Amino acid sequence: MFDIVGKRRWFFLIAGVVILTSVISLATFGLKAGIEFSSGSVMTAGFEQPVDQGRLQKELANLGYANVIIQRVGEDDFLIRLPELSGDAKAELEAGLTTTFGSFEVKEFDVVSPMVAAETARNAAIAVAVAAIGILLYITWAFRRMPNPFRYGTSAIVALIHDTVVVLGVFSILGGILGWEINLMFVTGILAVIGYSVNNTVVVFDRIRENLVKDARADFETVVNNSLVETLSRSLNTSLTTLFAVLALLFFVGASIQNFAVVLLVGIIAGTFSSLCIAPPLLVVWKKGKESRA
Repeated sequence: MFDIVGKRRWFFLIAGVVILTSVISLATFGLKAGIEFSSGSVMTAGFEQPVDQGRLQKELANLGYANVIIQRVGEDDFLIRLPELSGDAKAELEAGLTTTFGSFEVKEFDVVSPMVAAETARNAAIAVAVAAIGILLYITWAFRRMPNPFRYGTSAIVALIHDTVVVLGVFSILGGILGWEINLMFVTGILAVIGYSVNNTVVVFDRIRENLVKDARADFETVVNNSLVETLSRSLNTSLTTLFAVLALLFFVGASIQNFAVVLLVGIIAGTFSSLCIAPPLLVVWKKGKESRA
């Protein structure tokens, strides 16, 4: 039988290193806010002939837009992040690009004002906070007949914090190296990861509860480890099948849901690890710490 709980120090060490790396990345690169959170204009331009990204960057600088962010989203399609443009400024920009590169199609154009951006960022933060508080209260209530039910909810929240920090760290690296921005699809992905991770954690906790009911005098660490082993194949199989679906979205749907798919990809891997190797062992550490103090 696998001794997952017995190796908890190694798992905690791995989690600590990953979180530390993520925090350092966030402190170094930060997160590049998309148009929904920082205001401005975003244009998706599809050119009829091949266009070099460096040449496009230079031409935009010549037109007065030196600090724009350009991301290739297709063979000849580019996502261009600009300051907030008026109708006349947009027309002048299109005319300038047409003169240099020939005709092209504006496949998408959005403008977000600073007020709307600030409100969106605030609502996104509130949504994540409300989700975390709701999960804590629900798990505490669901395991209310167990000794110290608050520990179950707190352990689940610690696992969620791990998953969220890992995703943020990965996106800060992608933003610093590739110029990726966070947007509403990113927030949607974070909320989906929270729900997925909690589902895996609750399955393990529920098996722990069932096994404790069968033998209340059994060693708690043994019960937790047995419960983990009994649910291991279910958790891994569910995660793998979900990953296949996410990879299909990432490779075949395209850039429109790129952030969502990558958040799910990273979050599912981190969530599977935390639901098996962080949340249940935390229950053991908490119980042993109380017994040692007693």
